[in-house]
Amino acid sequence: MKQHLTIVKVGGKIVEAPDTLNQLLQRFSALEGPKVLVHGGGRTATDVAAQLGVETRMVDGRRITDAEMLRVVTMVYGGLVNKNVVAKLQACGVNALGLTGADMNVIRSHRRPLKNGIDYGYVGDVDKVDADRLQLLIDAGITPVMAPLTHNGEGDLLNTNADTIAGETAKALAQHYEVTLIYCFEHAGVLADANDEASVIRRITPQTFEQLKADGIVSGGMLPKIENSLMAVKAGVKRVVITSADKIGTNEGTSIE
Repeated sequence: MKQHLTIVKVGGKIVEAPDTLNQLLQRFSALEGPKVLVHGGGRTATDVAAQLGVETRMVDGRRITDAEMLRVVTMVYGGLVNKNVVAKLQACGVNALGLTGADMNVIRSHRRPLKNGIDYGYVGDVDKVDADRLQLLIDAGITPVMAPLTHNGEGDLLNTNADTIAGETAKALAQHYEVTLIYCFEHAGVLADANDEASVIRRITPQTFEQLKADGIVSGGMLPKIENSLMAVKAGVKRVVITSADKIGTNEGTSIE
């Protein structure tokens, strides 16, 4: 029987507010068994870019990453946010190690081709997650804390969607562990009514997802999150949950099946 492993992906808003970050890390550190944390940090990257006079350009919620912006996200994701999280986890008694995809060659990507005539710059689409190398760390009692940066094997770092990193990492590690993937953000789950926190949809399947899309209940940034979740389940991830920071480790939230 495979050992259980929990992968938690946390969005930028939670990581960047001290109160919610501390609450999240306390709950994360209390999870039993081996675990992995994947984080974002987009709002901090935008703030630091503005301070440095670097323009932020977004298309459909995705950041255009030219050479200057790549320098910013590398500093923010791989440095400021990642090491702050690692230090706080050490204070919680978790032996954490901050990683980008370039470290130990754990995530290799290719530069995204032109999409609808849009050049996203140094943005990576994941090719491979090296589950064997991550397993070496995890089995040694180390908790990987993964920043949303990968590399192409040719010396280039690539800005990579954190939801995608979490999903691809979960799928790869499902070879070795019974994996629960938790997408953690500021709401209690996927909401039927965006203005009502009590309207959590408890269960989403491929069939109900199509209906939710058709009815316009699920849209925008939630679409790729659920699509990633469904693909993870199909690829052997035992359980995927979308929930809030204060519900980690409970059975509350939206279960993707």
